[in-house]
Parts: sequence; C-alpha cells; structure tokens
Amino acid sequence: MNIMQPQNQTQKYDFLFSDIDSGIIKIPKFQRDFVWTKDQTARLIDSIIKGYPIGTFIFWQTQDELRHFKEIGNITLPSTPVGSTVKYVLDGQQRITSLYAVRKGAIFTVQGKEIDYKDICIDLEASVESEEPAVLVEQPEDKRYITVYDLLNNNLTTFISNYNVEEIEKIQVYKQRLTTYDFSTIMIIDYPLDIACDVFTRINTGGTELTLFEIIVAKTYDAVKDFDLSYKYDMLIDSKNNGKDLEDADFDTIPAQTVLQCVSACLQAQVKRRDILKISRDDFINIWPTVVDAIFLAVDWITSTLRVPVSELMPYNALLVPITYAFHKNDFEQLDPTQSVLLQQYFWWASLTNRFSSGVETKIEQDLHRMDDILAHKEPTYRGEEVKLTLEDLKFRWFSAGDAFCKAILCLYAYHQPKRFDTNGLVKIDNSWLKMVNSKNYHHFFPNAYLKNKGYAYWQSNSILNITMVDDFLNKRKIKARAPKDYLEEFKHKNKHFQETMNSHLICDPDNYGIWEDDYEKFLEERGKVVLQEIELRLNPEL
Repeated sequence: MNIMQPQNQTQKYDFLFSDIDSGIIKIPKFQRDFVWTKDQTARLIDSIIKGYPIGTFIFWQTQDELRHFKEIGNITLPSTPVGSTVKYVLDGQQRITSLYAVRKGAIFTVQGKEIDYKDICIDLEASVESEEPAVLVEQPEDKRYITVYDLLNNNLTTFISNYNVEEIEKIQVYKQRLTTYDFSTIMIIDYPLDIACDVFTRINTGGTELTLFEIIVAKTYDAVKDFDLSYKYDMLIDSKNNGKDLEDADFDTIPAQTVLQCVSACLQAQVKRRDILKISRDDFINIWPTVVDAIFLAVDWITSTLRVPVSELMPYNALLVPITYAFHKNDFEQLDPTQSVLLQQYFWWASLTNRFSSGVETKIEQDLHRMDDILAHKEPTYRGEEVKLTLEDLKFRWFSAGDAFCKAILCLYAYHQPKRFDTNGLVKIDNSWLKMVNSKNYHHFFPNAYLKNKGYAYWQSNSILNITMVDDFLNKRKIKARAPKDYLEEFKHKNKHFQETMNSHLICDPDNYGIWEDDYEKFLEERGKVVLQEIELRLNPEL
C-alpha cells in the first residue's frame, strides 16, 4: 500500500477560510462538538495579532464522503462541489471553528443562552505591541474598540468616519496581521479511512481509539440517500414510537458492535474488524433494511422460543449474530421444527461452554457454518467441545450477574416463566434491574444473611442453584433475611396455586427439597438434579 507522505504547507487567513466557504473543508462528525469559550477564542485571536504560534492544522484530503458537521452555530455550511475532493479537519477543529465563527459573526445557543461571536472586539486603546491582551469578549462601554467581525468583513474606508487617524492605523495593523498570518498546515492525501482515523486518534484523543462503529458511521454516511448509521442505530434501539424497535422487545441493550457484525455476517459471512472496514458504502446501505428485519426475527425467536425475556439475560450479545444470519439466509421465513430444535441446541451449547469468552470474531465465523448446517437440517458437530457438567459443578458455581454460564442458567429459569410466590402472577423481569448481583430480580432462596447465621460462608450461599427470580417488592419488603420455611409458609396460605408457582422456579416438590427443614444442602442437591435434567434435554434433543 503506497501512502503519500504528509505535505507541510502554510496558508493565509483568507485562503484557509475560503475553503470552508466553498465547502472544501469539513469537520468530520467523529470530532467532538465545539466546546471552546469566547475567552479561548479571544486569546487565540490575540495570539495571532501578536504573531505567536497557535499550532498546526492537520487535514485529510479524500474523495470519501463522511458524516460531517453541517452548521457552525447559526451558520449553515455549504455542500462540497460535485467532483471536488474534501479536506477533513483531523486536528485543529476548535481553533478553526473559533476563527470561522468570529469571521462570520456566528451565534451559538448553549443551555438556552445565545452567545454572539460578533461581540469579540479589539481594544483600540491598548498598545499594538503590549503583552497585555488586546482582544475582549464583550464590547466595552468605556473604551474605543472595533469588533473583529467588522475588521475582517469591511474595507478600511468604511471606518474613516468613525475612527481617528491613530485608530485607523491600528485597525490597519490588526487587519494585516490577521489576514496575512501564516497558518501552519499538514495535508495527508488519500489515506485509507482506517489509517486516517488512527491519525485522528493519536493526535486528538490521548490514545483512546475511535470505535469501529464511529468509523463505519463516518464511512457509510450518504446525504443523497439520507443514510446516517448513527441515527439508524438509534432508531433500531428506540424509535420513540416512530416504528418497530428493540426497546419494545426489551432488547435495547444490544451494542452497536454486535449490529455491525450482523451486517457483515449477512453480507459476507465474515465479522472481523478488517472485513467490516472493507464493506463499501453502497453495499452497507443496501443491505441494512434486510439485516434489520433479520435482527427482529432473531429477537422474536429468542424471546418466544427460548423465552429469554430481555437482552440483559443473553449470555453473550454475540449470539445474536449467527441467529440473525440464519434468519437472513433463510429468506426471512420462520424456522421449521427441526431447524428450531437444532438452533436451540446451539444456543445452549454456546452459552454453557463460555463460547465467546475469547476469540469472538473467529468463533462467530465458525458458527455461521453451523447455521448453514442447521438450515440444511443437519446437526452441527460439537466434537471435542461437548458440555460436561456434574451436580457438583452447579452446586459450587459462584453466581455472578455478568458471567455467561450463570446467565445461561438464568435463561433456563426464565424459560419457565417464574411466578410470584405470593400471588402466582408473572415476575416482571426488567433490563434495568439485571446488571448487578444485587439486582431486585435476583433472590437467594435461602437468604445470605440467614445462611451466614447458620455458619455458611458467602461462597457457599452464593450458588447459582440458590438463585430464584422474584419481584423487587417481595425480595426487599417481604422475604428479607427470613428462612424459606417461614416466608413460604405465609405465601402458601395466600397462594391457591402454590405448587404451580414452585414448579415455575424448578422447585418441583417443596416437601422433598429440605425447605421445611431448613436443609440447604438438600435443597441444592434436589434443585441441581432438575437443572441438570433441563440442560440435558436441550443439549441432546430428540429430533
């Protein structure tokens, strides 16, 4: 790959800003918003008229069209002329925006307050050579001044009637110093997008790398086709009642990276970063609507067939990628019974083997071939990667809300649609409650505090088998640290469907689970047997 060396150039004020006026210079949208204050802008202008260095502007010249800022304050920036190359600002956004805002007299609205850059002015009573600042942020009542806006946008002849000879001389000096100042610029020409973004990262964000999503947002932007990936992703997550979205399905925590992998999988059966970066703008835009449809079908299948009610319970977000691919390749048709059973088997196998704890991209691509087998009614091979679980593995599995294996067991609990202990009503499972171990939805059936008083260490009480899913009111207000036999005895008398309720928590026979005897060990043993049996049914289904 041949990359031209950066070109060092100097440019005068008028030449630099005529490129903005003609639509040649643009600020890419992965830059931060304009955040400089008027004080900072005033100091910048003061440095220029004193001849101080103000740093270098770095531009990236390219034919690529990126998502960019279209306004500076109340000033609308022009479109780039057809056939022209664009110069994107990679370094110096705040400086160049400040200077342009003053030249145009831009007005910014910040927290409901208007900030007018026409007010920035030069104190004509100050000495031209003084070290004291000559540029003010507001027009003074007790001093002679000229606004920088007027200085740059009017001829000297227009000032004759308002200023004396000495002031005109100063105005002439200031105008000359501003308009003839040599701005240092570096031009990088025709760099690939990912390298240009790397340059931006190194010089702007202290080493914080631009995300792949930010790069693809910039790359796929198309004003003519009205395609802005950032907006499209926001609408996919939450359309604000303007169409179908993932928020309505309680799957609104799916990250942008996963959505990019879904697009790449459906388009080219590859999901590595380098492969996603190779996708052309047109190919990405054209396939986007069908991938969105496939994502919705995948989520519908996950929530209805697997009964995973919310995205926060998904063991891995990456699981959405092969499932989306399957529906996309299946021409958006529902899966037949055999395909559905095989896909369920895959879900549980991947979830219980910590499949995506490392090498995610490579493993997703391997699993896309498994999806091909499933669509062809062939059972994928899992040879050498079988799930091997024992009762002891479950009994001593430390519960962590972020652990994929634990999430898989929670999905198993959720599949049975757990009911409230007191009323047999469905437990409401909410994304916002599931991010921490102390979530309102997670309840230690034998409460930790109770077991601690019985001499159990926390590592013993915090078993995944001791977790049930309840509503926050029962958890925090009714159950607290009471022994199971105490709170269940109370609920048993209120709940006419008590046995149905307990079944929904995989506690199939309370009389034989050690509950009424406060026998924690027996509870883990009996519930563990049922959980193992449920897992076995899913990993080895009858086709």
